[in-house]
Amino acid sequence: MTNVLQKRYEGFLKTPCLWLNNSVFNIKQFETSSKSNKTEVYLDENLRLGKYVERLVSFELEQEKNISVLAENIQIQDGKTTLGELDCLLLRNNKLIHLEVIYKFYLYDESVGDSEIEHFIGPNRKDSLVEKLNKLKDKQLPLLFSNACKPYLNTFDLNTKNIEQQVYFKAQLFIPFTNQGIKLKTLNNSCIAGFYVNLNVLEQFNDCKFYIPTKKDWLVIPHTNVNWLNFNAFELKTNDFIEQKFSTLCWIKFKNGELKKLFLVWW
Repeated sequence: MTNVLQKRYEGFLKTPCLWLNNSVFNIKQFETSSKSNKTEVYLDENLRLGKYVERLVSFELEQEKNISVLAENIQIQDGKTTLGELDCLLLRNNKLIHLEVIYKFYLYDESVGDSEIEHFIGPNRKDSLVEKLNKLKDKQLPLLFSNACKPYLNTFDLNTKNIEQQVYFKAQLFIPFTNQGIKLKTLNNSCIAGFYVNLNVLEQFNDCKFYIPTKKDWLVIPHTNVNWLNFNAFELKTNDFIEQKFSTLCWIKFKNGELKKLFLVWW
């Protein structure tokens, strides 16, 4: 179990931030300088991936000498209605920061929207990067300045005037197999983690081996020490995903030994 968690943590640390500084929507990225990739924390396997990543971030922040976390996962309520949650309030070199943590997987589809940011959608086409950014800008970040949030900040004797808002937005991006020469102008090219295909082109990989990781192992950097499937076994396993309209992340091992990540999409 520790080894599994270790690989997830390493994969998380090595995932780059989706943009640099504040080049997207003027939202500032949080930058860390984590050197250690060792983790000794215990994590509940029942956590959804988003919450699981928040716990990994929490552990990462604990390792930073110049950071002290004041509070995490602060539920903001107005009467009985939950308005939202502040992911983290921290002090870094005596600077107060409200930090929102996001880890996402997006696929590039040029037929959606008119800009680079609008072209990135969720693997199942149910969400998009631009929707997430608008939610951050219009709902999640402004929550700090709401009247309902004041009592919580008063508990810590904090004033919103002194708090800087940042996001820790990491992502794995996937581009079409048929157009792998894409160069990003706004987002971080280092986030491109692999490519995606649908059933129509899958036959091109019939001499490759495959592995289908669990959702939390989507964080992991591909390695050889897994039970690889041959093409026929892989095709059989993926039928269920396609029927359920669920795009799944896979690892692919080419004949020359090269390992890559790919998304097999149902659409």
